[in-house]
Amino acid sequence: MAQWLMGSAGVSGLLAVAIGAYGAHGLKAKLSPEMMAVYNTGVQYHFYHTLALLALALYVAATAPSRFLGLGGLCFLAGIVGFSGSLYWLALGGPKWLGPVTPLGGLCFMAGWLMIFAHALQQHKPI
Repeated sequence: MAQWLMGSAGVSGLLAVAIGAYGAHGLKAKLSPEMMAVYNTGVQYHFYHTLALLALALYVAATAPSRFLGLGGLCFLAGIVGFSGSLYWLALGGPKWLGPVTPLGGLCFMAGWLMIFAHALQQHKPI
């Protein structure tokens, strides 16, 4: 499990840097300030959840795999695609029907954090 989490974090981090650099250097003059803000929000959440994937990978490697942590990683990946991906596409002039995908991606992010919480509850050992 740690291997696919780490691999996912590596690919996601690479994409986040490339997409962020493209926005900063290739799109600034082409997008309105409002659409640039939408694009940058996607980049920020992409980075945050890439770091969360990396932290999950390191935690799983140091401890033991957990069903909840694996699901959390999948939720973060789905959130990156759904939330950040839809914001990138909308900012670049994609179809407006993508608008409802953004909050679904946000729900995936929240579900990922909920899975980490569920893992913590599962690990609770009474004194």
